[in-house]
Amino acid sequence: MHGHGLKLLAEEEHIDLWADVAASGIYGVIKRLSSERLIEELRTEREGNYPERSVYSITATGRDALDSLRREALEQLVMRPDPVDLALARLDPDRLDDLEGVIRSRLKRLATDLASHEVRLDRITHYLTLMERQVMRHTLARLQGEIAWHEELLAALPELIADEQSRKGHAS
Repeated sequence: MHGHGLKLLAEEEHIDLWADVAASGIYGVIKRLSSERLIEELRTEREGNYPERSVYSITATGRDALDSLRREALEQLVMRPDPVDLALARLDPDRLDDLEGVIRSRLKRLATDLASHEVRLDRITHYLTLMERQVMRHTLARLQGEIAWHEELLAALPELIADEQSRKGHAS
């Protein structure tokens, strides 16, 4: 494919949801992959009045790297630490009254994200393969899990705040 075709595909595939690159960054990625000899320019082509475009193909080294990345992604379990956990473990004792509002706000954003994701999935589901649908459901499950955890946190908040306040008294 040429760079413009890759950019269009990246937008269509919502690459920003899958990788640490936006569709607008595709040309930089092409340059990097080319310099690492993971892709190579096959030819230059021109259609109508459009500018000339370089068509790229994956190299044998690139195919090996891609296979390795796929295998690694399938085999590894990635659970990244959530910064909220550190913030909760080290609360500002003078801001405990703000905590319920902050948690409710996070919960509201998660519910909005879940609803948005459900709507998007419903809208595009007929374009997806069975595996792509399953992958999209993984995001739904993760959001549902986060919502359940935040609801549990809210329910436990009075006890948690009381504990923090009692420890505040011991810290002086």
